[in-house]
Amino acid sequence: MKKFMNTAQTMVAESVEGFVRAHEEFVVFGAQRKFIRRRHLVPGKVAIISGGGAGHEPMHIGFVGRGMLDAACVGHIFTSPTPDQIVSAIEEADTGAGCLLVVKNYDGDVMNFEMAAEMASGRHRIEMVLACDDIETARAGDGRGRRGVAGTLITERLLGAAAERCVPLAELKAIGDSLSSRIRSMGVALTGVAVPHTQRTTFTLGPDEIEMGVGIHGEPGHSREPFSNVDTIVRRLSETIFSDISRSADKGLLLVNGLGGTPPAELYLAYNSALGILSEHGVRIERSLVGTYATSLDMQGLSITLAFLTDEELSLWDSPVATAALRWGC
Repeated sequence: MKKFMNTAQTMVAESVEGFVRAHEEFVVFGAQRKFIRRRHLVPGKVAIISGGGAGHEPMHIGFVGRGMLDAACVGHIFTSPTPDQIVSAIEEADTGAGCLLVVKNYDGDVMNFEMAAEMASGRHRIEMVLACDDIETARAGDGRGRRGVAGTLITERLLGAAAERCVPLAELKAIGDSLSSRIRSMGVALTGVAVPHTQRTTFTLGPDEIEMGVGIHGEPGHSREPFSNVDTIVRRLSETIFSDISRSADKGLLLVNGLGGTPPAELYLAYNSALGILSEHGVRIERSLVGTYATSLDMQGLSITLAFLTDEELSLWDSPVATAALRWGC
């Protein structure tokens, strides 16, 4: 296995240091380098904090900045950050209005963020929102509920924008909870993930196979299927999402996300296909985002996310954002 790294043991620390040094306009290290925070914290604004294992970049560190996250904690590859890291982020990022933790719905992430919230609750007002947009976990019926995948970006963006407008903690929590049924994602892969510390791929596909329903930790999906053209693959993803999502709002946001090893030309091709397929179902796409935002290291694959949003939520999406990975209106 060939990787641009020195050692597997130092890869995450060296990568995160490079990220901070490359994006000093937006971010700095927090105390003892336990987390990354927004360079300029805003007094009296609710702090939006998230995090997870490394290997998903630019999520979450690339979303720290104006209009999104105030802090992000990074664990080892595909491993939750520790409660100690999260508590440190809470202590430093809370400027008086409390903290909202945005947590992807994985056992380790939920356990560690809940533990940190309990540890810090005597000194801080804390609420938590679970990102749970993935179709696949609900289909599997394994009891954990839906995983948080690329749709987490949408939740972090909307909550970060609302916090920038000084929306109070309880209202932010309500917004986050209301989004859960209106954001759905599904992924497909052409290859497994090459994990540095194991020197193995998470699964192996033949030259004419795809894995349908993959996760962002290199998890296999629900079925191994014959490779086909992009319209056929994207139709499977789009129609599965459409059949599962709540349409309590009627304006769509379409995100086509690369999982780490997929070139932009293929992502835009998939977007074009998804847009046409969803229009057949009467979905009006008002906003779009195409790119590599929530990865699974070097997986060749993509995910499609559909969100139905209100006019107010579209206004939040459009408001200024200034982070390493997303920037507009500034």
